[in-house]
Amino acid sequence: MAQAGMCELLDKSLAESKDISPSDKMFLHNEVMYPTMICCPETLKILDTFEARSDDVILVGYPKTGTNWVGQILVELEAVSGKYDDEERKKRRTRQRESELSLFPYLEFGDPEKFERMKQLPSRRRIKTHLAPQTLPKSIFKNKTKILVLFRNPKDTAVSYFHFANGMKLFPTQKTWDEFFPDFIRGTVPWGLYLDHIMEWNKYLDDKNVMFITYEEIKENPALGVKRMAEFFDFSVSEQEIQFIVEKTSFKTMKDEASETHGEMGKSLFRKGIVGDWKNVFSENQNEEMDRKFEESVARTKLGMMLKYDVYCKC
Repeated sequence: MAQAGMCELLDKSLAESKDISPSDKMFLHNEVMYPTMICCPETLKILDTFEARSDDVILVGYPKTGTNWVGQILVELEAVSGKYDDEERKKRRTRQRESELSLFPYLEFGDPEKFERMKQLPSRRRIKTHLAPQTLPKSIFKNKTKILVLFRNPKDTAVSYFHFANGMKLFPTQKTWDEFFPDFIRGTVPWGLYLDHIMEWNKYLDDKNVMFITYEEIKENPALGVKRMAEFFDFSVSEQEIQFIVEKTSFKTMKDEASETHGEMGKSLFRKGIVGDWKNVFSENQNEEMDRKFEESVARTKLGMMLKYDVYCKC
C-alpha cells in the first residue's frame, strides 16, 4: 500500500511536469538551478526553519552519485538492527513509508508545509538531500546530526546525470551528450557544479559527525561499505545481517523492483549502475577538459585525493 502510494506521488509529479512550459522548467535560487517538477522556491526559502534532531539519519549526495541505492541500504540497516520479527518489520516500514508519502523523499523536494509535517515523523528520521553543505539547514550542524556524504567519480556522475535529465525531461528541451557536457562542466544544471560540492565538503573532513564514502568503494566491497555505515550511525547488525542487506540492495534487485518502488521514474533512476561507463561516452577533448577542471580545483584537496580520480577517471 505504501509503495503504491509513493509510486502514485512520483508518477503524478512526472505527469504534471509535462504541462510545465519549457521556460518554467527551472528556477534559480541563490544562483543555483532547481527543477520545477520536484522543487519550489518557497520550500528553499524556508529551509532553515527545518529543525534537525540529533538522532536523524542524513544522507547527502549530488544527483546521480547513488543516493537512491545508499538510501535503501540505510532503510534496511534500520529495519535489521531493530531485531524486529517479520511482521513487526512490515508494520514499522509501512508506518514510516505512509508518513513519508506526503513529504517527498528529499529535504528540498515538495511544498513548504512539509517541514511542519516532518515534525510528526517518529525518530529515527531518514532524510536525503542533494544540497551542498552551505545550503543545508543550520540546525543539522548545530544539533550535531550525523551526516553520511556520498561521492561518485565525476565522469560517471556526468553520464548518469545526462541520461537521467533526458529521461525525466528536466531541461526545456532534450539535449545531446555534447550539449549537456558543457552545462555540467559549468554547473548550469540543477544543484550546480559538482566540483563545487566537493570543494565545500572538503571543509568538513575533520568533523566527527560527517562520514564520507564513495560509490566506487561500496561497489568494490559492499559488505565493508554497509559495515562502515552501520558503525557510523550506531546500527547494531551481525556479519550475517550485513550480507543479507548486501543481497537485498544489489543493483539488480533494486532495478527489478524499480517500477514498484518508484513508478515511471524508476526507468530513469536505475540504468546501469556500473563503474567506468563514461569511457563509452566521453570524447578525447571532453576527457581532457574534465581532467583539467578537476586538477585546477579539487585534485590536491584531501577529499579530492580520496575520490581516486586517477584510478576511476583515467583511461
